[in-house]
Amino acid sequence: MSNTTREAVILGGGLAGLCLALQLRGEFPDMDILVLERNRHPLPAAAHKVGESTVEIGAHYFDHTLSLREHMDTAHIRKFGLRYFFSEGMDAIEDATELGVSRILPIPSYQIDRGIFETFLGEEARRRGVDFRDGATVKGFTVGEHGAAHEVRFTDDGGEHTVSARWLLDASGRAALLRRRFELTLDNGHHANAVWFRMDAKLDIGSWTDDADWRGRVSPSERWRSTNHLMGAGYWAWLIPLGSGAHSVGIVVDAAMHPLEGMRDFDLALKWLHARQPAMGRAVAAERDSLLDFRFLRNYSHSSKQLFSGDRWALTGEAGTFLDPFYSPGSDFIAIANTYIVALIGHDRAGRNTAPYAHFYEKLFFSFYDNTLALFRDQYPLFGNAEVLPAKVIWDYAYYWGVLCQLMFQRRLTDLNLLGDMHSELEHAQALNTRMQQLFRQWHAVSAGQSRREMLDQCALAWFAELNATLHEKLDDEGIRTRLRDNVRLLDGVADALTLQASGADARLGAPLSGQPRPALFNAAA
Repeated sequence: MSNTTREAVILGGGLAGLCLALQLRGEFPDMDILVLERNRHPLPAAAHKVGESTVEIGAHYFDHTLSLREHMDTAHIRKFGLRYFFSEGMDAIEDATELGVSRILPIPSYQIDRGIFETFLGEEARRRGVDFRDGATVKGFTVGEHGAAHEVRFTDDGGEHTVSARWLLDASGRAALLRRRFELTLDNGHHANAVWFRMDAKLDIGSWTDDADWRGRVSPSERWRSTNHLMGAGYWAWLIPLGSGAHSVGIVVDAAMHPLEGMRDFDLALKWLHARQPAMGRAVAAERDSLLDFRFLRNYSHSSKQLFSGDRWALTGEAGTFLDPFYSPGSDFIAIANTYIVALIGHDRAGRNTAPYAHFYEKLFFSFYDNTLALFRDQYPLFGNAEVLPAKVIWDYAYYWGVLCQLMFQRRLTDLNLLGDMHSELEHAQALNTRMQQLFRQWHAVSAGQSRREMLDQCALAWFAELNATLHEKLDDEGIRTRLRDNVRLLDGVADALTLQASGADARLGAPLSGQPRPALFNAAA
């Protein structure tokens, strides 16, 4: 048995844990980091873990914070945005309302093969001097209090080991070693289930029709590169391409509207798709012999009573919280939690008391978490509404790009002076988001939202495309304050326009000016 002391031990070497190790190593090159991962590397491509789609914060984190841009560009797929088809019950995908971009926006996001990516992250961690142990099983641990060191007991091919750690960092995913130890799990009120599977085949949504006009709506004509969402009341199904050549397929449902028992194996899920998304069902059935895996997860969304402790422990990734796969925020919140953990360790290394910082950072994290949760909780019933959901998607992304992305891209997540100065504006934006989510529910109640043959092109909204294009602009202290104020004013204007649009469906939802026509958020391309 060996006994050693490390500055940080990370429990779990999946996406969250390995990214945290790389970020710590980049910030503190002399830091002694041990990562313990149960799975052996190399990992299988495709049939490994779900969570393949990234959006702007996660992609920025991989590209810039962790300096992985070359790997992202060469081993994974540059995403053609998030794309939505209101296609429930339709045999022809071209007859559905389509929401998405007609061209690729400037800020990159990716479809990642988790097996390829996590294998690479393990290799990269070792190259950068991290002690990464795959095939290691944590047998037990003791959490130190009041300044005492933590202790971890584990086994690997070299036998049994005991290690002391100044920092104990839980990235163990749904094993949730610390969250379970301290009984921190919280029901966040969002109850949804998911099934997913991978197929060793390319499921090209663009090949489902020969309609040249429909294909020509986007350039390049590569809708398959998008995260394609097929929408219905209380659910959505996904199609995500992987760099290995396989395709990820999933169904996510409101637990009260679509019982998991009706889709908990491949044959049931395929039958379910045939009934609700016939075109997708046919495409999956045609490739059924290429099925690689099938999994399901009940009640996947959760929160935690605590994430960061003055006793030098912390949770990241699913070991702490998980929201929802809609909008693909998983890697975003890994990036946010890891950034706060790195900042806490920096304060500790500088000799500061970490307890007040742990408190502040945790409040900030949960503020972002709760406001993002509002996008999903009680909203699945309106997901099939081809009038309301497109408006909601525009709002949700304007809020995301306009506020949270600004803080991440400008490296201001831990800037307590900025966040204090901008408190009233940020609080206003949060209250506005809460009000808008309620508006969307009310609007749905009075809107039929029928799908029709059209494309709602997000690129036609110049202000929307500009929000994306300017994310990488470097701003000084005054610049970021001006940007946030401008963006909050923009959100006020978008909220007013959407309230006016909703009032065209029902006068109870707003008070438009007398005689003013109902505004159109999009000029639909028929």
